[in-house]
Amino acid sequence: MGVNVVVLENDARVAKSLAGKLSSHFHAVHLTRSCDEFRHRVAEKRPEVVVVDVEYSRLTDVRSLRKDFPSLPIVCTHRIADENLWIEAMEAGASDVCRSDDVQNVLTSVLRSVKIAKAAVA
Repeated sequence: MGVNVVVLENDARVAKSLAGKLSSHFHAVHLTRSCDEFRHRVAEKRPEVVVVDVEYSRLTDVRSLRKDFPSLPIVCTHRIADENLWIEAMEAGASDVCRSDDVQNVLTSVLRSVKIAKAAVA
C-alpha cells in the first residue's frame, strides 16, 4: 500500500485544490466532508498525515486524533489562521496550522510533517 493522506475540508473548492497538489506527492488522497467520515477513513486507511479544517471541525477532534494516533502528523487549516489559533492547535497536538486558501503552504507543511514523523521513527 502506498503513502496516503486523509483530508477533512468543508470548502469544496479548497478540497479540490488541496487534492490536486497532494496527489502528486501521495499515492492516494481521501477527501472527506464530515467528522464521522474523516475518523472512519483515518482508522481504515492509516494515512501518513491528515489535514483537518479546524473551522469546520474542532480542536477537541485534534486532541482526540493525537490521543488515538500519537505519531500521526496533523496539519490544521483555517480560513483565518492567526497566532492564537496556531498556539491552541499546537497545544491540542497539531503539527502545524495554515490558512486554508494557501494551498502551497499547506502542501509544504504536510510534506515537512511527514518527513519529521519518518525521521522520528527511524
